[in-house]
Amino acid sequence: MNKAMYIRVSYDTKPDNLLHLMVKDWQLELPTLLISVHGGLQNFDLQPKLKQVFGKGLIKAAVTTGAWIFTGGVNTGVIRHVGDALKDHSSKSRGKVCAIGIAPWGILENKEDLIGKDVTRPYQSMANPLSKLAVLNNSHSHFILTDNGTCGKYGSEVKLRRLLEKHISLQKINTRLGQGVPLVCLIVEGGPNVISIALESLRDEPPIPVVICDGSGRASDIISFAHKFSEDGGLVNDDVRDQLLVTIQKTFNYSKSQSQQILLMVMECMKKRELVSSSKEVQPPSPPSYVMSSIKPFAILKHLVSIVIHPINA
Repeated sequence: MNKAMYIRVSYDTKPDNLLHLMVKDWQLELPTLLISVHGGLQNFDLQPKLKQVFGKGLIKAAVTTGAWIFTGGVNTGVIRHVGDALKDHSSKSRGKVCAIGIAPWGILENKEDLIGKDVTRPYQSMANPLSKLAVLNNSHSHFILTDNGTCGKYGSEVKLRRLLEKHISLQKINTRLGQGVPLVCLIVEGGPNVISIALESLRDEPPIPVVICDGSGRASDIISFAHKFSEDGGLVNDDVRDQLLVTIQKTFNYSKSQSQQILLMVMECMKKRELVSSSKEVQPPSPPSYVMSSIKPFAILKHLVSIVIHPINA
């Protein structure tokens, strides 16, 4: 039986207070890498080979680097696939992976079971097929449950998660070098909002590298296709642009004008294509200077992540 730590917080809780709790009360060590997983919330299948590569790569990255994995916490979509990888790992090893689910309190099934202070509660993680609510994924080690007073709606977790990730990335894991925690955005499948998340990551300062799980479907495959056929500066020819537009329309069942808005976001992502990598690339791109670390070189996710963190003094 998996035992997880959890806390229910206001949606506007300050990230420094949250991190203090995670380090002091949960007794977590600061990570040397933060992998933020985004993707589809609706359930979807991954090809068995891709699921295996994704799971093994993600766990290997977390175990070998002491990374934290951030997800949406509930047992649906991409989070379920992360949960399956965590479950598979825990059945074969004692090594615990720090997987933190950040979920809205208002969308949780059986949330009344979790009310209390300094308590241990049994939680029923079997979903009710008739309910529109979601259950937590029981393979995570920790949960942050964000509450803004709404019920049955996502959204309260978005800003808190983004601010917490930013705050963690600014923590100095090597004070001598003034080195922060590298942050990577990992995208698996996903809807139009996931393309928006990719663009936000790339526009951040400093930009956050984005890794695409090619072959997982929808948003991932659209970004990956654009990445494959774009040139330096993110330019694509008219044929590729037309094909992207049609693919977006079919994938999301969007009108032409809606699809053009999504296409614009994809093209904006490609302006920083050197920070986007796809799981089918063989050679990793040159690592950006801000993704530097005093730890030895390693691939973040074997077969999956094409960004390599190099030692600063290499």
